[in-house]
Amino acid sequence: MNTVPWLTILLIVPAAGAVVVAALPRRHATLAKQLTLGITLAVLVLAVLATFAYDPDKAGFQFGQSYDWISTFGISYSVGADGISLVLMLLAALLVPVVVLSSWDEVDGDATGGGRVPAPTVAPDATGGTPGGSAGGTGSAGGVGPIGVAGEIGGVGGLGGVGGLGGDDLGGGGGSGGGGGSGGTAVALAAPAPARTVTIPPVEARGEAAERHGRRSVPAFFALLLALEAGMIGVFAATDVFLFYVFFEAMLIPMYFLIGSYGPVKEQAQRSYAAVKFLVYSLLGGLLMLAAVIGLYVVSADNLGHGTFDFATLRQMEITPGVQKLLFLGFFVAFAIKAPLFPFHTWLPDAGAQSPTGGAVLLVGVLDKVGTFGLIRYCIPLFPDAADYFAPLVLGLAVVGIFYGALLAIGQRDMKRLVAYTSLAHFGFIALGLFAFTSQAGTGAVLYMVNHGLSTGLLFLVVGFLVTRRGTRDVGAYGGLAKVTPVLAGVFLLAGLSSLALPGTNSFVSEFLVLVGTFTANKPLAIVATCGIVLAAIYVLYLYQRTMTGPVVHEENRVLHDLGLREKVVVAPLVALIVALGVYPKPLLDIIRPTVTATYADIGKSDPAPTHPAAAHPASAQPGGHS
Repeated sequence: MNTVPWLTILLIVPAAGAVVVAALPRRHATLAKQLTLGITLAVLVLAVLATFAYDPDKAGFQFGQSYDWISTFGISYSVGADGISLVLMLLAALLVPVVVLSSWDEVDGDATGGGRVPAPTVAPDATGGTPGGSAGGTGSAGGVGPIGVAGEIGGVGGLGGVGGLGGDDLGGGGGSGGGGGSGGTAVALAAPAPARTVTIPPVEARGEAAERHGRRSVPAFFALLLALEAGMIGVFAATDVFLFYVFFEAMLIPMYFLIGSYGPVKEQAQRSYAAVKFLVYSLLGGLLMLAAVIGLYVVSADNLGHGTFDFATLRQMEITPGVQKLLFLGFFVAFAIKAPLFPFHTWLPDAGAQSPTGGAVLLVGVLDKVGTFGLIRYCIPLFPDAADYFAPLVLGLAVVGIFYGALLAIGQRDMKRLVAYTSLAHFGFIALGLFAFTSQAGTGAVLYMVNHGLSTGLLFLVVGFLVTRRGTRDVGAYGGLAKVTPVLAGVFLLAGLSSLALPGTNSFVSEFLVLVGTFTANKPLAIVATCGIVLAAIYVLYLYQRTMTGPVVHEENRVLHDLGLREKVVVAPLVALIVALGVYPKPLLDIIRPTVTATYADIGKSDPAPTHPAAAHPASAQPGGHS
């Protein structure tokens, strides 16, 4: 099965699907959803088949394909998979259909959970006139209230009232006068037959509806998800550095539109700001990486006599330490922004809070892993001397990020921002494991990438379900929901326990490996990082306590409904994997470990020798060892 072009198929299917879905008229929203779900499920099946076809005992990349693209500059379409990239492609293939199902009705309604704007209603008016503004919206200036519609033969009627500014609906009057409603204007045309009253929603509601049925195209939303999936798979599969850069930048486009066009309807200014901030940060990092990519090409031309972007060739080149440091920084800053790592993280809370729920799941669950993936795929093997030189700095930033992210999460009232800040702490653990340069810590860090995508993805889904029901992200608006929505509360608890790495959940295994592997290389740093686990327990349990336990304080929460069938189907695979990988992570570890070990061995990094007295002095450990 190794002859099957798995990676090319995995790229083509969502990319072609994105084109097809984007071409659908807006009225075919249901067809767009069904096509997208079918395509993403097909990608998941293909990714699972590729995983079974992968041989973890074979060194190097598998499923490789390489074709000249721009041969003049040594650029090729070159793809391949190793143990690190394969598990991340599998994660992306899993989360996208989950996101499609979770977003099934989100684009049709208010992305903040406000629901759909009611359609205009028509009611008879026995007076022949129209109540002035009585059905107008509240607190909105200039909205249109009810309009009396004339019969077939028009007559002369009275004038309805004109809506005023602000205040509650004051109702009033009939044919010749009438008070103003706060959000509407009324005009009446009498007729011999009883007139009808058409109630038009106030201007704010109509603005939201226009946005949904104008810019917020359902086929476009799902086409963006498919395009994003193609970009994510491409960035993990690329073995040509320039091709990697193309996919790295291409992912920005669909994510930018998902944030800017499909975030909370009532927060247009905030979501536009978040989208632009995300784009600017990412482009700045991308420009630095582009400079480093060009630098690699120039260095390869000097060393080989011809320029190349082939990863396997570049990693065999000898690059002087000074040049390595410059090129390393170009890649590292781009990846640190993408991850993000402290202090390059400031775009993440805004983007996470303003993304639609599905966009937030993919942003933190997969896109951010591109940054940490880039560290172990490009920064460490291509620039080993520079990686060794900057390792203390990276480790220091990682530990600061663990505590900084946790402390900010504890102080948050916005649930989406809270979850985003927890990710900053988790990425600190991942960077710590990668730059400890031990196979145990590195394996744990890669497994951490997968587990973080599952646990944080589930957290964002549950938060999204809450926001959809309640219409607010404020932690203080909840409380006592375990009594009202027990299934949702149980899923929330499991996601939170996984996030704090409780034994028996998936994240425990990866965090344990990172800390143990780091301890063998740098004991003081590992001890300090371990203290961050305490803060994780605080922010997770505090969030759960404020939202799920205690009495139901707010009456609005008493009528919230528990998870429906579709929502249970959405969370089921993530719940199952969190439990399964917590009990039996061996299948993933068997795929990841050989690649990580080979990566560190290629740069001359081996695990520290045991320091146990029995290992250091074997003779003295045996009875009669001394004469």
